[in-house]
Amino acid sequence: MTARDTADAATPAHPAYAQLRPVTPTAAVVLARNPGRMTLDGTNTWILRAPGTRECVVVDPGPRDREHLRIVAEQGPVALTLISHRHPDHTAGLKRFVKATGSPARAFAGQFLHGQFDGHDVEPLVDGEVIEAAGLRIGVLRTPGHTADSASFVLDDAVLTGDTILGRGTTVIDSRDGTLADYLDSLRRLVDLGVGRRLLPAHGPDQPDTADVARAYLAHREERLDQVRAALITLGPDAKPMQVVRHVYADVDKKLWPAARSSVKAQLDYLRR
Repeated sequence: MTARDTADAATPAHPAYAQLRPVTPTAAVVLARNPGRMTLDGTNTWILRAPGTRECVVVDPGPRDREHLRIVAEQGPVALTLISHRHPDHTAGLKRFVKATGSPARAFAGQFLHGQFDGHDVEPLVDGEVIEAAGLRIGVLRTPGHTADSASFVLDDAVLTGDTILGRGTTVIDSRDGTLADYLDSLRRLVDLGVGRRLLPAHGPDQPDTADVARAYLAHREERLDQVRAALITLGPDAKPMQVVRHVYADVDKKLWPAARSSVKAQLDYLRR
């Protein structure tokens, strides 16, 4: 057994709660203990830093859970906190976290901005900008669809995809401000940028290649669109979202139908537009 094999054997596998789990040379994860139908095993809080660097960047501090926030805060001085999108399983602990660590925070949505970074008041994220912090260069990629404010963060060897792509299962499109057209565009961007970069999702296990998973997501969405088109032929062009859910998702646990309804509504909007 090589030294690398020994290190891999000693590294905990997902899901591993209440501990830091290294994933790449620059990324490790602390899994929040908030499992559920929409959060899978819980929310992944990512800790980013270059080897040998004390400071870190935190992506999505997670729910308002004292133990989880304490463990994340203990990972070192927090140079910056980044938010992937507005949902509370990613942001509810933000105010407590920035108060405890003094970290500035940035997001696409203005309500999550806190403090100063590099001597200036923080501003909303900008698509295509590169953030230099904790010895890393972190590319900002706007990836709306799941929500309007969804962001992904690009490292040399990985992509943090928030809820745009999960470690298992599929993503729900939030009917309040998410759209399927935006989501498909975001998946195509992740196909282009994700080749050879590990997938670091906000829920579920990491995966070897972001582009491979993004392609599978695109294929799944096209398959669902075909199913919805077929359902409209049977049910009529004015069918309501829940009628389509009952037709297309008949083999899915009914507890998941409310989430499916949100995605079906987005699919109907897309097709009818």
